[in-house]
Amino acid sequence: MQLCSACLLGICCRYDGKSKPNKKVLSLLKEDVLIPVCPEQLAGLPIPRGPFERKDEQVFHQDGTDFTAEFKRGAKEVLKIAQLYDIKKAIFKQRSPSCGCGQIYDGRFTGTVIKGDGITTQLLKQHGMEVCMEEDI
Repeated sequence: MQLCSACLLGICCRYDGKSKPNKKVLSLLKEDVLIPVCPEQLAGLPIPRGPFERKDEQVFHQDGTDFTAEFKRGAKEVLKIAQLYDIKKAIFKQRSPSCGCGQIYDGRFTGTVIKGDGITTQLLKQHGMEVCMEEDI
């Protein structure tokens, strides 16, 4: 069993109200159980919700509003699910302020990508989980 960004499985939960189904991820369903999660939904954020980016230890909406507390709440909910089912691996959406692993947007809303992890990925890694991106499959 693995956690998986819900948008990669075709669930319309992204900031823009769309999904990002990934053929390689979907093919994994033939051999593994993938539990769909969306930290931003679990935090109570609406769909659509507009773009967010992480800057240092904070997450901001494009309008400048700080949503760090909500993103941390969503990350904690994902961790609870992982612990409940003793899940040790996750496949997440690259560059997301929640789920990004190794690459995130820089917080200036210019499309610039930098090294870093999303809030949820960071928390899961701190608890010993292995996180990979859809691009790694």
